[in-house]
Amino acid sequence: MIINQNDEQKYKLLGSLKYFTEVFYKLRTNRLFKVSDPHSRISHHLIIMRALTKVLRGETKRLLINVPPRYSKTELVINFVSWALAQYPDSNFIYVSYSHTLAKKQTQTIREIVSMSQYRKTFGVELKSDTQAKDNFETTAGGRILAVGSGGSITGSGAGIQGVDRFGGCIILDDLLKPDEATSDVVREGINEWYFNTLQSRTNSPDTPIILIAQRLHENDICQMLIEKGGWETIIIPALDEAGNALNPEMHTKDMLLKMKEESPYNFSSQYQQTPIPSGGGLFKPEWFPILDEMPKILATFVTCDTASSAEAYNDATVFSFWGIYELDWIRNVSDEKYALVWLDCHETRVEPKDLESEFMEFWYDCMRFSVKPSLAGIEKASTGIYLISLLEKIQGLRVIDLVPTKFEGKKLNNKSNRFIQIQPYIAQKRIAFVEGMRHADNCIKHMSKITSNNSHRFDDICDTAAYAIKMAFIDKVITFNAVKADYSEAARLTKQRNDALDNLRKKTSRRY
Repeated sequence: MIINQNDEQKYKLLGSLKYFTEVFYKLRTNRLFKVSDPHSRISHHLIIMRALTKVLRGETKRLLINVPPRYSKTELVINFVSWALAQYPDSNFIYVSYSHTLAKKQTQTIREIVSMSQYRKTFGVELKSDTQAKDNFETTAGGRILAVGSGGSITGSGAGIQGVDRFGGCIILDDLLKPDEATSDVVREGINEWYFNTLQSRTNSPDTPIILIAQRLHENDICQMLIEKGGWETIIIPALDEAGNALNPEMHTKDMLLKMKEESPYNFSSQYQQTPIPSGGGLFKPEWFPILDEMPKILATFVTCDTASSAEAYNDATVFSFWGIYELDWIRNVSDEKYALVWLDCHETRVEPKDLESEFMEFWYDCMRFSVKPSLAGIEKASTGIYLISLLEKIQGLRVIDLVPTKFEGKKLNNKSNRFIQIQPYIAQKRIAFVEGMRHADNCIKHMSKITSNNSHRFDDICDTAAYAIKMAFIDKVITFNAVKADYSEAARLTKQRNDALDNLRKKTSRRY
């Protein structure tokens, strides 16, 4: 695309953020910037661009926009900064994202736009030749763009200009909080405190605007804090309106959003509808666990374990769960997913670490009496789990894998809440079932229905074994359906030897299927 070097073209670009974005997006990417055209709704692109234009005109000093992820919000903000610099090249901006790396990526794009020959020739704006950084650069007119990660140091830097009665730059907050860290009270409250104690004081003038554009992540995130404080123009843009119209059908159709709502209600409510579910609400509904009339054809079985550090009643219990994978023969709330799990057994016990091996071997031996023998056991690699793994690895024919509690779906998670939120879609798809008459079903379903997103539940040991089963079967896919051809004889012999002794002492009846 070629920009005609005339005043009419220049003033058309300066007069419309929409036109500026369309032109320079095409120049930069060689693709068209498509403004959404939803049915019976105003385009969110137009809503955001109009709100940003009011900031440039001095009509809005505090702007808060909540919009779903991947809906071009960052692209619009990047072009807004470039557009504003074309009109006021002495403007000072501080661009903040949840990490310095991400903020730097956005300011690098701003630099690319401002460095384009078409931009420089049209608006007469130049960058200083001695500022080559992508996260901190200046114009020859005295303007500056600084990238900052939330919680980072910004000593000696400010946004805006003192003593002017027009736009002089602003602070832009583009997703202060990382989605994976939203359920961490420490991280979330740290961001809130950083904003109030550090960031908001970095304006060079009382009239310097602050723009926050983000998806909602938690009922007590920075957006909620600022809404409650007041004084902000607030624009809330849900993915589905009250009439059920999709915001951007080319990105997510109505059916796609409704499916998302059913399968992942927590993330949908917060990130897509901008109305976070209260953190104490249950993550798993009882009706999400089907009760099958008869045992399906089991393709493979395995065990998951969550061990406790002591036998005290106030601690989580040690839990062993036995799982079977089967092929779905119905399509209900599941699109192309083919397999599901039957929760074959679940055993809670509170024992000291020294008794973990015998408890596990007793459970394992019972599992081996099932028609499809377990192929492996997954044990949480933490505390007493490490001790149990070291003991079991010595037994021939018993395959053990260690499960890292802080890594899930390829992500490093900072707390259990994130792990449970990650598995919510799988359970909402009804991919964990029980068979009619299983005595552990009621206890497991009641336990799962008490799990919350803010850890206000008392125990989560059973849920931990379910999370690891989903991880092993559906995410990591470490379960092979032809089962692992292993020599079970030694494991069976040792197990029976231990259980014979235990039976004499405890007079416990083995569980049968």
